Amino acid sequence: MKPLETERLILRPFTEEDAAGLYAYASHPEVGPWAGWKPHADEAESLRVIREIFLPSDTLAVIRKSDGRLIGSAGFVGKHRTELGTPSEEVGYSLARDCWGQGLIPEAVEAILRHSFADLGYAAIWAAYYDGNRKSKRVMQKCGMTYRLSRVEPVEQLNETRLAHYFAITRREWEVR
Repeated sequence: MKPLETERLILRPFTEEDAAGLYAYASHPEVGPWAGWKPHADEAESLRVIREIFLPSDTLAVIRKSDGRLIGSAGFVGKHRTELGTPSEEVGYSLARDCWGQGLIPEAVEAILRHSFADLGYAAIWAAYYDGNRKSKRVMQKCGMTYRLSRVEPVEQLNETRLAHYFAITRREWEVR
């Protein structure tokens, strides 16, 4: 995915040099478990995530313009649903704990929606959150996504199952916003 810019953020592809910045926020015990992954144990794990997960899936580094700090991730997770037309993609995101509640991830997701519909021609963009993650649900609602379905899913990294709630927005719904 190409770099995107908002008022407060730059969203750009991850590089291996981002491992320290990713580790700085992904090691916090409150960040990963809500999204279904364990806190990163060290920079080597963060580098592996960049190489094996973020780069192949078009997940972007979320950089705060005011200080150049890597504060999160947002982008496609490589999952495609067909219920609302194709092409479609699922977006995922994470954010440094000290940046919660500032509207930064909705700002990033809005940029991804605009790029997805206006530039890439997607029919729908999906997102999912695990039961109880009200902050993630709120991001989806702020971005105009609406509830579509729920299902119990395996959370492999945590060796458990959870109830996942799926929200989506179609290109037509995005255009009339």
